[in-house]
Amino acid sequence: MHTVWKGAISFGLVHVPVKMFSATEDKDISMKYIHKVCGSPISYVRRCPTCDVDVNWEEISRGYEYEKGKYVLFTKEELEQLSAQTQKTITILDFVDLTEIDPIYFQKTYYLSPDQAGGNAYRLLLEAMRDSGKIGIAKLAIRSKGSLAAIRVMEDCLVIETIFYPDEIRPVSQVPNLPQAANVNDKELMMAKLLIEQLSTPFEPEKYTDDYRENLLTLIQQKIAGEEISLAPAKPEANVIDLMSALQASIEAVKGPIVTDPGETKPKPKRAPSRKRKEAAAETEEAKPAAVTETVTKPKRKTTSKTSKKTIS
Repeated sequence: MHTVWKGAISFGLVHVPVKMFSATEDKDISMKYIHKVCGSPISYVRRCPTCDVDVNWEEISRGYEYEKGKYVLFTKEELEQLSAQTQKTITILDFVDLTEIDPIYFQKTYYLSPDQAGGNAYRLLLEAMRDSGKIGIAKLAIRSKGSLAAIRVMEDCLVIETIFYPDEIRPVSQVPNLPQAANVNDKELMMAKLLIEQLSTPFEPEKYTDDYRENLLTLIQQKIAGEEISLAPAKPEANVIDLMSALQASIEAVKGPIVTDPGETKPKPKRAPSRKRKEAAAETEEAKPAAVTETVTKPKRKTTSKTSKKTIS
């Protein structure tokens, strides 16, 4: 792994030297813009529209537009000086419960490993956090940018996740067209809960795959091989049905027909017959042929009797 950052975790007067590595990787398939006429990739240049010249990196500074067309300029050194004090230290401010942090705050995850002779202090912090069940809220600077972060334990590794500051989270009240409080149909609510229960399962991340990326890679290989590409037509949209029918159909699609009436009970399983019952059943089976023969024989005797009477007369 490539080292992203080097420094130390600080909590109280304890310093833990660490190295930081990216815990995730972007597997999106990168594509370039191509000129259709000649097949060449399109290049992007840094050009000044006023001077009408291409600009090198050495001639570029950073600026903030405080009014339309007016900027205050900053040098690289001025910006780096702002984060100089925290650039090499992850300062833990508080310890909190992970359940208190909504997932909306999380940005990017990094692994932390002990650096130099910091193995003992690293293990001490890891075990203390594991036993307490707490995570640390800290501040750090990555690439000259200050950030809030959460430090937690993942298996036998300390993990740090950059998180948004509260004023970076837009309030829910700004979301348009949210449904107002309304009465929910009890039966529909019961069906929805039943569907959630049937779809509930332990989290197994390995079973989820990026179907779009896999299909795109297959398409790329087919094009490289010169195969003719034919795309399947889009599936027609299903007819709009009422909510209750949709819930029932969803439940049946998961595990078959479901009893929705709480009063209905499943039939009790039959007990295995005892030895005495088996013997009695066997005797009954042996007696059946005799009974059938007697029943069949009686009508024949009557018929013979009637025939004899007719003959005598």
